[in-house]
Amino acid sequence: MTTSVSIPSDLRARYSRTAEGRAWLSRLPGLIDSGLDRWQLSVDLEPGAEPWNGHGGIVVPVLHHGNRSVLKIAFPHPEALLESHALALWDGAGAVRMHDADPASCSMLLERLDAGNWLHSAPIDDARDAWGAIIKELSIEPDASPEWREFDHIAAHAERLSDDLPADWEQSGQPFPRWLLEAALEVCQTRGAVGRRAGRDVLVHCDLHFMNILPHLVGGASNGKTRYVAIDPQPMIGEAEFAVAPILWNRIRDLSTTAPELALLERCADFSAAAGLDSEVARQWSLVREVENALWYAGKPGHDGDLARSLWVASTLAGRTLDGLPSAHQLPEPGQAASS
Repeated sequence: MTTSVSIPSDLRARYSRTAEGRAWLSRLPGLIDSGLDRWQLSVDLEPGAEPWNGHGGIVVPVLHHGNRSVLKIAFPHPEALLESHALALWDGAGAVRMHDADPASCSMLLERLDAGNWLHSAPIDDARDAWGAIIKELSIEPDASPEWREFDHIAAHAERLSDDLPADWEQSGQPFPRWLLEAALEVCQTRGAVGRRAGRDVLVHCDLHFMNILPHLVGGASNGKTRYVAIDPQPMIGEAEFAVAPILWNRIRDLSTTAPELALLERCADFSAAAGLDSEVARQWSLVREVENALWYAGKPGHDGDLARSLWVASTLAGRTLDGLPSAHQLPEPGQAASS
């Protein structure tokens, strides 16, 4: 079989920048053919239509014994393997259902969702309720399944950050005031230890933003509401409050124009309450995650807008919004260019 599936141009452009990426692109048509053959799939695309793709892979709509499914093939990296482990543990509860996986090719056969209706476009109150319900479903506790051994612990990550953040801050030329770094370090030093000793360990989707939540194609819950589930997990073990941060650094322009700083803190509290989480712990973890993001952006050309957004969120969560930043509604969304 020779695939007629075209490779989306933005995916090709992204992975053409390195020798490793170009090698994967050259193998990708064969990987698609192998997946179609392995699971006896037929491509379900209109003539000339391109498959879907995210940042890390390609998603081909297919039919599997007459059922609408997708073949997802990820660029080979550690997170791609962890994704299949997490989806196997969730088994369709709160997350897209995985029918099968081939770790050697980073391929998965998944149920098909409504890819045109992200939670990103839903009213924020509806998004809050859907997000909270998903967190409750995803927060499963470790058992004897071997997949659990593959995940990093959030508390251990925080302990490493206690060393890494100061070093990155110095290497990046001290891109923000020392007090903000110290605020993040205090959380790392306390939650790192507390999270191991007293926190409730669950499986955490660490990238649960609005565009990683999709509705099912047909039907919904018994109450008539659309049933949403998560996709593209970045799984870790630890406190579920670690998952709140992406909700805060996305859809910032939906915050109140008169008091966006207060509105950000209210969003943290509201989404935490919807998921049954501790809003103070969520605030602390979100502060750490945005300081970590800020230091990553500080070392990357072309990310001035992303750096400003991370600093606005982090410092607002710390209680002292930094001066000299763009207003909240001028900050770019993740993946968008900064406003001119």
